[in-house]
Amino acid sequence: MWPFEPDGFESISKEPQGAHTDESLYFVFVGGEVLSLSEHGVPRPVTADEFRWVDLEVIARLYVGEWRGTSCYALEAKGRAPEGYALTGLRSWLGRVESAMFYLAGRAKQIVEWHRDHVFCGRCGTETEDHAADRARVCPSCQSISYPRLSPSIIVLVRRDQDMLLARNASWPTGMFSTLAGFVEPGESIEQTVHREVYEEVGIKIENLRYLGSQSWPFPNSLMLGFHADYVSGDIVCRDGEIAEANWFRYDQSPNVPGGTAISGWLIRAFVDEMKAAFNPESADGLGT
Repeated sequence: MWPFEPDGFESISKEPQGAHTDESLYFVFVGGEVLSLSEHGVPRPVTADEFRWVDLEVIARLYVGEWRGTSCYALEAKGRAPEGYALTGLRSWLGRVESAMFYLAGRAKQIVEWHRDHVFCGRCGTETEDHAADRARVCPSCQSISYPRLSPSIIVLVRRDQDMLLARNASWPTGMFSTLAGFVEPGESIEQTVHREVYEEVGIKIENLRYLGSQSWPFPNSLMLGFHADYVSGDIVCRDGEIAEANWFRYDQSPNVPGGTAISGWLIRAFVDEMKAAFNPESADGLGT
């Protein structure tokens, strides 16, 4: 199963009557960092009951939805974390919490940031109000409506026989590689974006795009569409200032790559499992399916 399918979460834009309880989960963001408690070294959001004892000023509390029978809220606050609590970047949760919890926290982060950035109308400057039916802010003066913004992007694993093309971003640590990715430009189809980004970043031509799945990625507000594609021609020429290095790696000689929470890790694992099944069946474990 593709790992980003719903896992007990129901998205509801308006808070149902009686949804809030002491057990409700609060994803509290202070200056872009998330407030958490630790259980056996694993971070988790606070409950409504726990938060009542926290001395933070709440700027906004927004209903997110219901997860496994528990109502969830995104809060923007300001102040300092009290003793026993931590304020950390959401990236620190990667690989430490279950995937469903990370995606839920990412949803909360994006909702908080959208609400913060749309307190006033971008067209006329009037203070906005909650939309009557949708998750949106509406201007009472000019009626402009602002919905949470998503930035569509692509991420692609390029294949050549038993090899996969992986690259290292110029800002990443040495030895860390991943798949190629980039944002969709106005007027482009998703397929055009895949071809353009691959050529711009590493100078090669591809064909035979296969869509595998998508993932919401909250850094900052991406919707990532994942593909496999086949190499056609060209030599690797890395884009200056963006790609530090890129190389072909045999499926059983993978470098340091992202883990299973990130869609890039699943694109890589799907290819590795396919190659194992074809060339080394006794070692195939099916985790990429």
